Amino acid sequence: MVPTVSRVEKVRRGTSPAGSRRAGGFTLLELLLVMALAAIMMVLVPMKISSALPGTQLKSAARELAAGLRYARTHALTSREEATLVLDTEKRSFKVTGRDRSYDIPPSVDISLLTAESETRGEHVGAIRFFPDGGSTGGRITLSHGERGFGVDVDWLTGKVRILDVEPEG
Repeated sequence: MVPTVSRVEKVRRGTSPAGSRRAGGFTLLELLLVMALAAIMMVLVPMKISSALPGTQLKSAARELAAGLRYARTHALTSREEATLVLDTEKRSFKVTGRDRSYDIPPSVDISLLTAESETRGEHVGAIRFFPDGGSTGGRITLSHGERGFGVDVDWLTGKVRILDVEPEG
């Protein structure tokens, strides 16, 4: 005996004996609603991204400086020669021994350098020097924007480089 399905069960399952009368697709109201939501998103998303951009640039600049300092330390250890990272706060750039390239810091980021007096090279230029034994002259490069700031610290004894959250200066 073959089980039979009644007409009521077919309707409950979503099929009708005569087939579906409605063609697949979207109504005009559904399309207008989706277009309105897309328009709202196109206005709001760029505002959110642009407000987050300075914070992203700040963190990126701190990481790039830390990477440059770590490279200078590694260069000093492997070449058994002193290596430096030279920072120009006026031109907003830095250069590392062993690399030909100069690295720029975004204009939205405020910079200050605290280093040994022997490493200052004018009012706006200073350096952090690393020695072949891993030590350094030590110092801190502070980067800030608005209410947020990062300090890229170099320990004078070990040459270890760290990025710390700091209060922005004045």
